[in-house]
Amino acid sequence: MPGIASAATAVLIGHVAGGTSTIRVGAGGIMLPNHSPLVIAEQFGTLESLYPGRIDLGLGRAPGSDQRTAQALRRNLSSDPDEFPRDVQELADYFSKSPQQAVRAVPGTGLNVPLWILGSSLFGAQVAAAFGLPFAFASHFAPAQMMAAIDMYRRGFRPSQSLAEPYVMLGFNVFGADSLAQAKFLATSMQQAFVNLRSGRPSQLQPPAEGYLEGLGPQERALLDQVLSCASIGTLEMVRADLRNFIRQTRADELMITSQIFDHAARLRSFEIAAEALSG
Repeated sequence: MPGIASAATAVLIGHVAGGTSTIRVGAGGIMLPNHSPLVIAEQFGTLESLYPGRIDLGLGRAPGSDQRTAQALRRNLSSDPDEFPRDVQELADYFSKSPQQAVRAVPGTGLNVPLWILGSSLFGAQVAAAFGLPFAFASHFAPAQMMAAIDMYRRGFRPSQSLAEPYVMLGFNVFGADSLAQAKFLATSMQQAFVNLRSGRPSQLQPPAEGYLEGLGPQERALLDQVLSCASIGTLEMVRADLRNFIRQTRADELMITSQIFDHAARLRSFEIAAEALSG
C-alpha cells in the first residue's frame, strides 16, 4: 500500500539497536492480528536477549494496511473483537516466568519485554486498562476520540505486575522551522499525504508545495483541521507554547513527536526545535 512503511519491524529494530548503545528501541507497532503471537514472542525475545533492557513492544489491533495485504500477511483474520485481547494475553504469557502455554518461546520465556497497547479508538483504551499496560494513542493522525480514550483508560485502569499507575503516551506533530513561513511550507507534505489518503489516492510523502492550502476546497480544509489538531507549525517559541498547552490539557506522561517533513535536514531541524522546546 503506497505511503505505508512496511519494512520488517523486528529486523529494523535490530539494525537500529545494533547501531546504538543507550537508547530504547521499540515497535510502534506490531499489528498483532497479522501475526502469530508465538512468532512475535520469539522475535522480540531474541531482540531482548541481544539488547537487554532496550526493547519495547507496541501492539495494535488494526491490520495497518488494506484488506488484501492483511490477508496476505495472515489468512485466518478474525472479526471477533475478543481475538485481539486473547492474542495479547497469549503473547504476554509467552514472556512470563511460568507460561501456561504448551509451547514455549525460546528465547522469550521469562524475559522482561515491556508491552504497550496502541490505539486510535476507545477499544484500545479498554484493552490497555484491563491488562494494566501503558497506552499509546494515535493522536498525531486520529485525534477525534483522544480525550475520551484517555479518560476511559485512566478510570478503568487495573494495576498489574508491570505497571502500578496509568501511563499515557500521545502522538504530536511538530513542523518546526526558523520562520513561520518555512514551517507552514514544510507542513504541506503531510497535508498532501492526508488529503490523498482520505481521497482514496494514497501516496508516498510528497515534496512541499507553495500555496497548497489555498488551493483546497472547504471539505479538504475541514479534514486537515480535524486530523492535524494535535500539531504545532511554527518557530521554537510557538512550538514550545503549543507543546505546553497540549501537555497541560492531556496530562500526557510521554509524547511521541512526529515530523513528516520531506527534506531530511529540515526534518532533523524540526526535531531539534521540538527537543529544545520540551527542555526549555
